[in-house]
Amino acid sequence: MPATKSSPIPVGVEELGADVVLLAEAVVAAGTLALTFYGNQPQAWTKHGNSPVTEADIAADRLLKAMLMAARPDYGWLSEETTDTDERLDRTRLFVVDPIDGTRAFIAGDPRWTVSAAVIEGERPIAAALYQPVTADLMLAGVGKGARRASGRMEVGLRTELIGALLSGPKRLAGAEAALMARGAHVEPYVPSLALRIAQVADGRVDATFASDKANDWDLAAADLILVEAGGQIVDADGNPPVYNRPNPRHPPLTAAGPGLIDLCRDLLGTFIAPHAPRGRGSPRDA
Repeated sequence: MPATKSSPIPVGVEELGADVVLLAEAVVAAGTLALTFYGNQPQAWTKHGNSPVTEADIAADRLLKAMLMAARPDYGWLSEETTDTDERLDRTRLFVVDPIDGTRAFIAGDPRWTVSAAVIEGERPIAAALYQPVTADLMLAGVGKGARRASGRMEVGLRTELIGALLSGPKRLAGAEAALMARGAHVEPYVPSLALRIAQVADGRVDATFASDKANDWDLAAADLILVEAGGQIVDADGNPPVYNRPNPRHPPLTAAGPGLIDLCRDLLGTFIAPHAPRGRGSPRDA
């Protein structure tokens, strides 16, 4: 399925597996729909956790569910914009989606928002698609098959020290900028989509990123697999990767980096991203 002016889906996507092809088609369709609202003052309101949602989030969520569940009716479903049920816990495979990751950016006309979708098998992602509609940038991964976009294979950077490293994270990381600069690292401007921040590590645009305890399965799953298949790691302070499809989809603070920096970033995680116990289901305000 070649990439064209009308489709960002890259040539050879079939090599990543049938679920990746399905996810790619769905996130592009949902992103195309969301773009019809973008910049047009979509209706918006506040939901639980003082988090914004728009009519575009809901429309994209409905389209994703219709496309994905029609193709795989035996899969479970978890989405930021769909009421959760325990039914998903008994499914062998599960769709995890975020119709718009970075809704505040979407509302503000900032292009740094994404459509995220993954398939979980057991407790880990096996297929992933992450789409930035404004730039038509589609990132895909299949477990054991690598991560790629239209321009080619994605690979993490090879940096092994903090000197010269580019770091990103939640807004609170800016408060530690002076201390990090003293160690030779640089803090990149805040990116409102956590999934996009992780993907930037996967293609070497930044060396590492951090997430607070406000991230949920839908913020992480697709970007997690893309990062891992690009040669990186995402772990908590104890070095454990995220576990998905639990009753509570919330995660502890995490760091994502290439193998040469991950242990250093675990130390930074404990120093600069204050750990808190996960607190219920909710959307991240500053993940």
